[in-house]
Amino acid sequence: MSGGTTMSGGGTGNFEFDALQHARNYRRALLKELAPHLKGEVLEVGAGIGQFSAEVLSLPGVRRLQAVEPDARFCETFRQRLPGQALLCGTSADLPPGSAFDAIVSINVLEHIEEDALELARYAQLLRTARGCLCLFVPARPEIYAPLDRDFGHFRRYRKPELGTKLRQAGFEIVRLHYFNCVGYFAWWLNFCVLRRRTFDVASVRLFDRVIFPVVHTLESKIAHPPFGQSLLAVARA
Repeated sequence: MSGGTTMSGGGTGNFEFDALQHARNYRRALLKELAPHLKGEVLEVGAGIGQFSAEVLSLPGVRRLQAVEPDARFCETFRQRLPGQALLCGTSADLPPGSAFDAIVSINVLEHIEEDALELARYAQLLRTARGCLCLFVPARPEIYAPLDRDFGHFRRYRKPELGTKLRQAGFEIVRLHYFNCVGYFAWWLNFCVLRRRTFDVASVRLFDRVIFPVVHTLESKIAHPPFGQSLLAVARA
C-alpha cells in the first residue's frame, strides 16, 4: 500500500460477503440514512465486491461513482458484478493528484486501517474544495471486540467520543454522529465474544434482517438514537 496507509489482512475470504448479502433491510436502512449526503462526484473507499456500490449507484443525486478497493480478489468479483463501473484497485492514497469529490462513503473500512487518523485527513483533503461530506460507518464498542474482529483484520472498534475527536482533528465538522443497531450489540457479544463463533450463520442473518432489525431501526430512527450499538454512523463536512 502507498501513502503510509496500512490495511490489515484478515483471511476471511468471501464468507462475510456471502452472509451479508442477505442483510437487505440493513443495507437499505443504512443507505437511507446516508443518501441525503451522497451527491455529485462520490468516492467509495473499500468497495469490496460492490454490494453497497450498487445501492449508491441507484441514488438520483449521484452523478459519478469512483470505487476504490485494495484486495485484488474483491476487485475481480466487483468487475464481474458491475462491469464498466470505475474501480481503482488500491487505496485512497493511490488516487491521481488533484482528485476531488463531493462526497466520500466508507462502510466498515476505517477499522481495517492502522493509521486511521492519516486516512481521515486524506478524506478531508479530497473533500475540501467542494466542502463535501464524509459518510462513515464503523464497528463500535471495544468491549465487544471478538476473535471474529481479528479474523476480519480489524485494528479496533470505536467509541463515539474517540471517533468524534479523530474527525475534528482531521478537519471535519460533525453533522451527525450516533450509535446504530443496539440489539446487534448484544447479538455480536453473545455469538462472537461469549460463544466465540468464527463465521456468520446465514439463516440467523436472514432472520435478524427480516424480523428484528426493521423494528429496531424504526425505534432508533423515529424515537431516539441508542446510547450504544454494534456500529457508529457519522456524517461530517470538510
